[in-house]
This record gives sequence, C-alpha cells and structure tokens, in this order.
Amino acid sequence: MAEKNGAALIARDEPVSLPASFFSELLPAIDNLAELKLTVYCLSAIQQKEGNRRYLRLAELESDETLAQALALEAGAPPGVLRRILNRAVARGAFLEAAIDPGAGVERLYIPNDERGQSLYQQIQRGEWRPAAADDIEVLPPRPSIFGLYEDNIGALTPMIVDSIKDAEATYPSDWIEEAMRLAVEGNKRNWRYIMAILERWQQEGRGRETRGRRHGRRKRNRSR
Repeated sequence: MAEKNGAALIARDEPVSLPASFFSELLPAIDNLAELKLTVYCLSAIQQKEGNRRYLRLAELESDETLAQALALEAGAPPGVLRRILNRAVARGAFLEAAIDPGAGVERLYIPNDERGQSLYQQIQRGEWRPAAADDIEVLPPRPSIFGLYEDNIGALTPMIVDSIKDAEATYPSDWIEEAMRLAVEGNKRNWRYIMAILERWQQEGRGRETRGRRHGRRKRNRSR
C-alpha cells in the first residue's frame, strides 16, 4: 500500500477545467514528469486571469513556491532549471513564449496556445499591446464550490439537494446563489427551499430592487426609534 503524503482532493473545491485537446494531444505526447506538472499547473493558474488577455510572467513562475515544490526545485536552484522545463512545454505546443521590453529589461510571457492566446501573441509581436504592471496574476487558493458552501453553512448534501443545486447553477449566476445562502444563514433559515425563494424573487423582481428595499426598510426602522 502506498503511503499517504498528506495531499488530498477535496470534492467541494471549485473545479478547474482542462481543454479536451490536453487529453487527446498533449498528455499522450508528454514524456517528462516535470513538464507534465508544469503544464497542468500553468493551465490551471492562467484560468484566474480575467478578460481576453491571459498569460503568465516568467518572474511570477520563478517566485511561485507551490510550483517550485511540485517541481522539487530547492531554494537556490539555478533559474535555468525552470526555463528548461518551460522550453519543453513551448516546444510541445502547450504555450507560446513572447519577449517584451518595458524599459527595465526583457520580460518573458507564457501564453496558452489556443485561439485567444495566438491572437494575443500576434498583437505582442506587432507591438500593438504590452501588459501593464497591474496585469500581474496572483495564484489564489481554490474557492469553495456552491456544494461546499451549502455543506459548510446550510446542511448535509443529499442526492436531491445536489440535483437542485445543479439546476440552480444552470439558471442563476453563482454570486446570486452564494448571496442567497448568506441571507439564509443570517435569517436562520438554513434550508434550500428558502434559498430558492430568494433566487426566484430576484429573478422576477430584480436583485438590485430587493437590496434597495432592504436598505430602505432599515432606514424606516431607524426613524421610528
């Protein structure tokens, strides 16, 4: 029996998606464990970038402790080690490498080799776009899924509740569901029926209208004191 190394997959964490081409094209071709780890990690991290321009800076990757641990890079390891692994991923076609010079030295960007990434790469090559300092990515811990929030704050997940949450996710924005759960907890109404009543009311009357109503109600109560 293999020994546990302390790692665990938490089912209620928000899932990270990988493109189907990763499994059909990249995975069968990758023959290096470090390259595989780096490719999966970067594809996951880059999903945290909002908007159409998604990339990772070499400096970000070099300072990422989680990535260093995954690649077994000890403190003080030559920076060329990570570069060699990145070069393998670029040669494999997983990422595009672009070099820019913002004035303080050349920076290297790694862009996913998909349709949007190819468009961004061409813009950089033509000198039409370069990132600002505010475009840096911070790799955050995974956010709990709706299922995790329900289990942590409302109650146990049953097959019927799981199906109901899936239906709600297909109908309402996730931030609506999270806010409705929060209101259920604040009102001590910890049940799915109450949460659905809030979502249905927002859909019919508008979420902003309810927010204004709640604030207006609070003002009335204050005046009556």
